Amino acid sequence: MNHLARHIPPIHELQQTEQFRTFLQHHNLSWEKGTDLLKKVISLCRTSILNNEWEGPDPTSDQFVHEVFDRTETMMHDSYSLSLSRIINATGTILHTNLGRARLGKEAMEHVITTTCHYSNLEYDIEEGNRGSRHSHAEKFICELTGAEAAMVVNNNAAAVFLILSALSKDKEVIVSRGELVEIGGSFRISSIMEESGAILHEVGTTNKTHLRDYEEAVNEETSLVMKVHQSNFIIKGFTSSVSTEELASLSKKHSHVLYYEDLGSGALYDFRQLGIGHEPVVKTVLHTGADLVSFSGDKLLGGPQAGIIAGRKQWIDHLKKHQLARVLRVDKMTLAALEMTLLHYIKGEEKEKNPTIESITRTKEDILIQSKNFAGGIIALQNGFTTIITEGKSQVGGGTMPEVELDTYIVSVSHPALSSQDIHAKLRKGSPSILTRIQEDAVLFDLRTVSQKEMTEIIHALHNIQETR
Repeated sequence: MNHLARHIPPIHELQQTEQFRTFLQHHNLSWEKGTDLLKKVISLCRTSILNNEWEGPDPTSDQFVHEVFDRTETMMHDSYSLSLSRIINATGTILHTNLGRARLGKEAMEHVITTTCHYSNLEYDIEEGNRGSRHSHAEKFICELTGAEAAMVVNNNAAAVFLILSALSKDKEVIVSRGELVEIGGSFRISSIMEESGAILHEVGTTNKTHLRDYEEAVNEETSLVMKVHQSNFIIKGFTSSVSTEELASLSKKHSHVLYYEDLGSGALYDFRQLGIGHEPVVKTVLHTGADLVSFSGDKLLGGPQAGIIAGRKQWIDHLKKHQLARVLRVDKMTLAALEMTLLHYIKGEEKEKNPTIESITRTKEDILIQSKNFAGGIIALQNGFTTIITEGKSQVGGGTMPEVELDTYIVSVSHPALSSQDIHAKLRKGSPSILTRIQEDAVLFDLRTVSQKEMTEIIHALHNIQETR
């Protein structure tokens, strides 16, 4: 194939073509960057020809030049398109880990934009005119909502656990029930985090049963913490027994050198139990019951940005703030801005209206039914062969949260006589924006619990385009 390779147009000739000038103008690229992409494409074409793998036009033809610029367009897209992109979540799973978990409310995002587009008082005390602390910004709201004496924020709850264990229990024992040695997302295990922190794990009880006497017998002079890990991402049913927060807090208070720390995982500030949704403990209640420290996530049930929140007694929070790891694990201004606005909505009692996570979890099935009927009607109005069926179904909270909870919802099943469910699902997923659905048998399922009115219109438009381009 060497003779074909010799006929590949030289770069300087391709640079003189109208296609090259149009390519640069369309993408607002410099001459140098456009030439660099062109060289890469030509190199790949040459290699393919020499390896006898080329299936494109003959290099001597005009079609070859068109092929080169088509491939340059593709390379441009692959090389310089943003990796993170928007997805419409029509699965009904509210805290979908793969899709970024909690969505931020409009005002939280506006506060992020304002904070990041301008200078801010991130570490400046305006009143005193000297250096301030970034810990102060969300702390007052956390304390008001939880009743804690003090609080701090790190980059996620695993980091919060690691900081607490490193700062307060290095080379000392931490008592944990065997039934609470959980593994969280990404194969991170509580036992492994504890080992890395330098704390010494002291397991008590069995997988399904742990009693107060197991903790009592385990406490010794080397004990620093009694730790309870909330089972937010799994449940154990049947012949089980565990020890309550009240009992463990009371036990720790009998020993002056032992603290009681509860890793709440999901961390609810809103009491979903009042609506009959799950059994997630409210952070304020746990602290009021006697925990010295608690930690929980910002981007799960709280409905804020990814963060790990630590709250509790001031003596120990101050100690954590001064630890060297606090700087390693600290959050930036964007996280703090999003978090404090999210917390402010709770303080004002606006969380059901302005926090997308709370709004989605507490939506009634009647509200979803109305939206589902409008959605189905919009699809039928397309008059392009799609059929819909509305049935009762279940939504998941997701994100390793409330594993036992199934929320009543309605599902819109969409099918087409000339398109398989896999085809529809794939075309929606690969569209712009990407639309994620579920498949059951030969129908595509839409749970609108996680879909806004605007997004619903976008889905209908995407279904119309699927039929148009079929």
